[in-house]
Amino acid sequence: MLNMPRYGRISRFAVIGGASTLIYGACALLLSRGGTGAAILPATLASAVAYAVAGLFSYAGHKYFTFVSAGAHAFELPRFLLLNATGLATAIALPVLLTEKLGMPVAVPVVLTCIAVPLVNYIVLGRWVFRNV
Repeated sequence: MLNMPRYGRISRFAVIGGASTLIYGACALLLSRGGTGAAILPATLASAVAYAVAGLFSYAGHKYFTFVSAGAHAFELPRFLLLNATGLATAIALPVLLTEKLGMPVAVPVVLTCIAVPLVNYIVLGRWVFRNV
């Protein structure tokens, strides 16, 4: 299974990444109420919490399904967490800038995060986090 064609890996990444993105987006919008009604959390905090929840799912999914990695958690998890921290910084910075500073709707930074982070993640996960595959 380690030598599966690249399209197989891309498909698996899309499944896990899509599910992670949906988890992030749904949690972020639900926690912030999508800009309608009283928010449970401010947009920035809602985005950070949602990103953490999606990150847990993402690590397990990519390790065991996308990249089918037998690598040690001690090696892969710190790298994944560093990559995830970069995505989290994006998930925090975009709402701060776009929602709190520029007054845009909450959906704008959520959608931008949902596009940018998966693109970067695919490259970095395959070339650095799970590179022993």
